[in-house]
Amino acid sequence: MKGLKKQRRIQIIVLAVIAMAASFGAFYLAAGDALQYFRSPSQVAQSAPPPYETFRIGGLVEKGSLVRGQGAEITFRVTDTNASVPVSYTGVLPDLFGENEGVVATGRYVDGTFRASEILAKHDETYMPKEVVDALKEQGVYVDPNAAPATN
Repeated sequence: MKGLKKQRRIQIIVLAVIAMAASFGAFYLAAGDALQYFRSPSQVAQSAPPPYETFRIGGLVEKGSLVRGQGAEITFRVTDTNASVPVSYTGVLPDLFGENEGVVATGRYVDGTFRASEILAKHDETYMPKEVVDALKEQGVYVDPNAAPATN
């Protein structure tokens, strides 16, 4: 009788481990592009990510780089003042998007150009995403202390 109880416990433990592994695997596969990494332009220039990887790039829209193409096509460069990365986007830009303003773009780096699927701009005059503030400070760029970073 004791051997049967011990065997049943072992079976339950094994099933629990298999269920946890399966749920982790399902989460990992389902998350897909939801697990996006943030990179600064210097990091992208230094080590280009593979074209299939979706990530976020942030910095400032380089002055004089904003070019509006045909229809809703826009190209510009994102910089952290150390390096800059060309960005192409097709769609409607946020109202507060502009040159020398903070921006975070989501997309993929393909053939030397970041192809953005989403563009986020600051929502008021003092806001700048925490990742962008940290990346700019890391590059030695002065960030206004009144530009409070976002809190998560």
